[in-house]
Amino acid sequence: MSRNLPARPNLEYLKKEAKDLLARLQEQDPNAQLADAQFQLAREYGFPSWPQLKAHVEETVVLAASPFEGRWVADVARSKRHPANLFQRATMVFAVRGNAVDVRNEVVEEGGKVVRGRYTFQVDGVEYPQTHGIALKAWWRDKRTLDTRATQQGRVVGRGTYAVSEDGRELTITNAEQVIVLDRVVS
Repeated sequence: MSRNLPARPNLEYLKKEAKDLLARLQEQDPNAQLADAQFQLAREYGFPSWPQLKAHVEETVVLAASPFEGRWVADVARSKRHPANLFQRATMVFAVRGNAVDVRNEVVEEGGKVVRGRYTFQVDGVEYPQTHGIALKAWWRDKRTLDTRATQQGRVVGRGTYAVSEDGRELTITNAEQVIVLDRVVS
């Protein structure tokens, strides 16, 4: 049986998949080892061995550096801020590892107070519980666009789109209430 790797393969997911396969193999043969499961999984994905599958996935992650990666600064003049969120400045730093997106931000509020935050979410189309009874689902529309949907008790309470321009210099975050335009900081 041959299976296709996803467009953005995740080594941690493949390791979990190998451990799950090992449990099934050990039901048939108690002497089965993790290496046996890894070998079988690699063959299912069309690779002659686990080390070659692993090397391919690691290379894919390096070669396909996300256009979201890096530091971004909001251009207040080009943004349409929500009336309850009239910040003076905002900076965001994105780190993308497979489908895990880590965002650090610093916002200077209208009154001058500096607020820093950090959040991580999975961009894999699965809904994950967050704080305050909110669940977040995020998915890649394409390599430059990700969409999010927040629900609370099964009801949609927010949607957002993060889109990087074709030239990689601009990030636009859009939701029903605002459009934030950010420029890439080149160091």
